Amino acid sequence: MFSFFRRRPAPAEAPPPPEADGATHGASAGATGGVSRGPASGTADGPAPPPGPDAARPGWFARLRQGLGRTGSGIARVFTGARIDDALYEELESALLQADAGVAGTQALLADLKRRVKDSGADDPAAVKALLVDAIAEMLAPLQRTLVIGEHKPTVLMVCGVNGAGKTTSIGKLTRHFADAGCKVLLAAADTFRAAAREQLATWADRTRVDVIAQQGGDPAAVAFDAVHAGRARGCDVVIADTAGRLPTQAHLMEELRKIRRTIAKAQEGAPHEVLMVVDGNTGQNALAQVKAFDAAVGLSGLVVTKLDGTAKGGVLVAIARWCAEQGRVVPVYFIGVGEKLEDLQTFDAREFAHALLD
Repeated sequence: MFSFFRRRPAPAEAPPPPEADGATHGASAGATGGVSRGPASGTADGPAPPPGPDAARPGWFARLRQGLGRTGSGIARVFTGARIDDALYEELESALLQADAGVAGTQALLADLKRRVKDSGADDPAAVKALLVDAIAEMLAPLQRTLVIGEHKPTVLMVCGVNGAGKTTSIGKLTRHFADAGCKVLLAAADTFRAAAREQLATWADRTRVDVIAQQGGDPAAVAFDAVHAGRARGCDVVIADTAGRLPTQAHLMEELRKIRRTIAKAQEGAPHEVLMVVDGNTGQNALAQVKAFDAAVGLSGLVVTKLDGTAKGGVLVAIARWCAEQGRVVPVYFIGVGEKLEDLQTFDAREFAHALLD
């Protein structure tokens, strides 16, 4: 399995030997500080050229490219002509808006692309298309970060999202990846009102041989509190708290989310260490509205974008990136998913995504 997350090395009194860097699970060569997982830093002779798709995961790239096929084909058709003129840019603007890149994201991309075309002297649509790949990759690059496990023991993840986004399934996949990497994981079934959610989480717990804390009809905040205490007592590396899916317009349920967050903080100082939202990529601009609402309620630290397969909505990541830029902060996209299989949820790579969208 390629880089999926990074485990923070245990602190040492003396500087570790050079080979100790290899002890972090899945850390890429260019990662620094256990957070960023950006492009290579370059050499003394200058910055390294931007890489293409990751050669280490061709199967995943093929699935991602297939999943983004409808989005990408709508944009790629713009570049089938023979001229670079105002008509091309107008068609591109329409295609990006239809792909749910959003008005602000589309305008920013077009302005950047026109600058790149002018600076490079590109004179054919194929070259402009390649410059658009660069522009999208650069816009999405701030969203590309590695989830760090091990700075706290346990590292507590609180997972939220709307109904049907794939939240519990994504938790199951994350649990499997963590367990395969040697992490001791405990699950908290804090969605206490939907029996199927507890059963679904229990099924993943059985598959991955991890424990789950659950109770029927109980207070979800109490379940999360008990799970964090149990995780500390059992020496777990990760505690993942599932929460009930809800719409951001349901004020009483959003307040319940805030209560769960506050209660987790009482169980362990500084927790939850990550507040992740699972976003359904099918929902387009609604996804951005949901991100804004959940961020205002509980302060998101990362996203998992699912169901980026067979839809015309893949451009929503552009809209999210532009919103982050306008806010002056980053809510990274840790993982993206294009299907139901375990391997269909993987780390987000900005340049890989841009290539899959338009190549």
